Amino acid sequence: MLTKTRIDRRPFDSLGHADHGWLNARHHFSFANYYDPDRMGWGSIRVWNDDEIAANSGFPPHPHRDMEIITYVRAGAITHQDSLGNTGRTEAGDVQVMSAGTGVRHSEYNLEPETTRIFQIWIEPKRLGGSPSWGAKPFPKGDRSGQFVTLASGFAEDEGALPIRADARLLAATVKAGDTINYTLGEGRHGYLVPATGRIDIDGEVIAARDGAAIHGGQTVTITAIEESEIVLVDSE
Repeated sequence: MLTKTRIDRRPFDSLGHADHGWLNARHHFSFANYYDPDRMGWGSIRVWNDDEIAANSGFPPHPHRDMEIITYVRAGAITHQDSLGNTGRTEAGDVQVMSAGTGVRHSEYNLEPETTRIFQIWIEPKRLGGSPSWGAKPFPKGDRSGQFVTLASGFAEDEGALPIRADARLLAATVKAGDTINYTLGEGRHGYLVPATGRIDIDGEVIAARDGAAIHGGQTVTITAIEESEIVLVDSE
């Protein structure tokens, strides 16, 4: 449903679904065996997967190239290792980014005794090639209370954010029930918003936890938390 604020809600139950036992995944956009010609991407966003990874399991080493891959950890932790020699453990609320560039192999394992839940987001780079890289950083949730904080960005002005090679930024906010925040999406931009937890209202459209909302550019959206909510947003070309 397209609202007067030009938002297309993607209910969680309408997302692509794949259950591999160790991995229970929901796909906001066409991915692997899930294909929907109306959900091939949104702007330069190509993948937004809602992954639940069972304890002591994960993705074995596999290759990527020419893609910006962002992992937002919602619960548990993910342990990364790649062909560049990087290793790291990223905990709930924190972020890791990988610029695949000319090519890299990596693994992502849940070495915890509990299920790890992540958003895995792929964004097309502004140019192909370049040396691959990886980085991770903790982002205290208290800093984003009642406001959006930029966690990863391809814009130099976003100091403190993890760098990506795309004309895009990843933001997150925690909003208490009854509180409101705004976000202005520039003309020609594409926003994609998912509440990791909670329930929000955008101009009368209720977006529940793990629903997606595709936001058209050239507008300011007003977001009211119906329940205490953790919100993740990508602003892309």
